[in-house]
Amino acid sequence: MNPHEVETLLALDRLLEQPVGHFHHARLQGLDLTTRESDLLRRNDFEGVVVLGGVIGPKLEEHLRRHGAVIFHDDPSLPVSSFRPALYDYTELYEGLLARGYENTPDARAYHWSRDARSAHDAYATLQRAMHDDGITDALQEWVHGRRVVGVMGGHALRRGTPEFEDAARLGARLADAGVTVVTGGGPGAMEAANLGALLGDSKELQQALIDLADEPDFAQSIDGWASTAWKVRERHVPTDTHRSLGVPTWFYGHEPPNLFGSAIAKYFSNALREDILLAICNAGIVVLAGAAGTVQEIFQVTTRLYYGTEPGPPLVLVGREQWTRTIPVWPALQALGAKSPLGDSLHLVDTIDEAQAIMLDQARSPRT
Repeated sequence: MNPHEVETLLALDRLLEQPVGHFHHARLQGLDLTTRESDLLRRNDFEGVVVLGGVIGPKLEEHLRRHGAVIFHDDPSLPVSSFRPALYDYTELYEGLLARGYENTPDARAYHWSRDARSAHDAYATLQRAMHDDGITDALQEWVHGRRVVGVMGGHALRRGTPEFEDAARLGARLADAGVTVVTGGGPGAMEAANLGALLGDSKELQQALIDLADEPDFAQSIDGWASTAWKVRERHVPTDTHRSLGVPTWFYGHEPPNLFGSAIAKYFSNALREDILLAICNAGIVVLAGAAGTVQEIFQVTTRLYYGTEPGPPLVLVGREQWTRTIPVWPALQALGAKSPLGDSLHLVDTIDEAQAIMLDQARSPRT
């Protein structure tokens, strides 16, 4: 029998309603089982069941083990659960920000734990990080399933209050308003701007948010001030669509705090895995704004995918001719590679976000293949 995932209490309740035998090989992930203890104690069909994290009392744990279940507990030294069944919300990563400051949030503590020399070569700590990232990947694939996803890549150094920041926000807004999900690397700068725009849409609320955020233009001066300003903007808005804006950051770049404007946040310990997943889910194309080494890495990583494709893939749009032909001249290399493969049909170099938006919306309106 194939294992089946049980990641919510609602799914657990449905399973509890089934006859004896339906629990076999279930995976109970990140659940508070104390709330269903009496119901679970009445069953014994737990052969092959695996309990991944969550909360479980000693009586229920003994009962499950006696009837064939395997139980893995979260490591209490890890600030985040190793067995997450869902993506993060900004309130989880930044819990305690306003009262105690960024250094006391789960996000900051997870970064410091991941960089602790004592855990760097600890096989158990490595396993914990790998299990966490696998759960995030599973939740992310479910979150984007069936959706058109456009990536907006760009540098973390872009400051709030600049015309370029507003342009990136406007791009995210228009793409999301057209019905696609906007995904970024989940950090500050251009990534924050695109997530913000996607979350709020092309609206008066977005214009006011841009004004408010400009009071703390740069996280490098004060993460507390930068994040607290964003928190106050974010809590004013409860969008009706929960899938407009997605951030995929990493604790590898711990000096870059995650932005708060994703509808959901898929945060990874492994940057290599995060980069691969981030680019793979962009099934409707990628827009690349100005950036430095990290952005260039993303350009060539997606270029490799498109180069070895057997048919043209979704568009890869670079914004800024001066940026990509002279400042960081990657465009000639892309052209050379594109001349020899289907990659060439995907490449676009434009000067404005309006041009980039037009290309992406043409792609979004095309029939699904």
